[in-house]
Amino acid sequence: MPSRGKEKARERQAPKRATSSRPALPREFIALHKQRRIMDALAELTAEQGYDATKISDIVRRAGVARKTLYDNFEGKEEVFLAAFDAARDEVLRRVEEGGTDSEGDWPERVEGGLAAFLGFVAEQPTVARMCMIEALSATPATTKRYEEALEAFVALTRQALPKDERLPDTIAETLVGGVAWIVYRQIRRGDAEQAGDLLPELTEFMMAPYLTSA
Repeated sequence: MPSRGKEKARERQAPKRATSSRPALPREFIALHKQRRIMDALAELTAEQGYDATKISDIVRRAGVARKTLYDNFEGKEEVFLAAFDAARDEVLRRVEEGGTDSEGDWPERVEGGLAAFLGFVAEQPTVARMCMIEALSATPATTKRYEEALEAFVALTRQALPKDERLPDTIAETLVGGVAWIVYRQIRRGDAEQAGDLLPELTEFMMAPYLTSA
């Protein structure tokens, strides 16, 4: 039998296993991060080649995840699209609402603040903007419905910012939101989403004009 002294010597010479002081990331955080990567990948790919041409294999390759990871989080391509659309819609609505309430002064300043926040998002996230404002219109019936519901949410927010004027039709908010969406749609379609902020003076005047004319 080896002596106790030799055993202690071997223990002193054996390399100690390194322990990491970095805490493990929570599983929920990792899952959300992977979901975000998948949604971002879909937005990029639809902007580059369109929804129909984008395959699941393209998405997982761009996101750097396994196919199983995608199906663990989403039922398929359409659900990824809808999740990405919902996340973008919620972010834009939050920014527009904050942009309007943070602006001091009367309603024209609030309208301009909300428009600036919206156009800022389009300029910062051109691929996401293209996915939401172009691809969503024709990708699937479900994405088209999501787009229409998003417009209704912006109409409701716009009604809160605009003044009451009985001389104008009840559909004035729908008309203004639809006009803004069409102008921004064309800006994105031309590949100029990153210059969306240049539209701010024009769109601010467009939204104020009916009220100034009727005054």
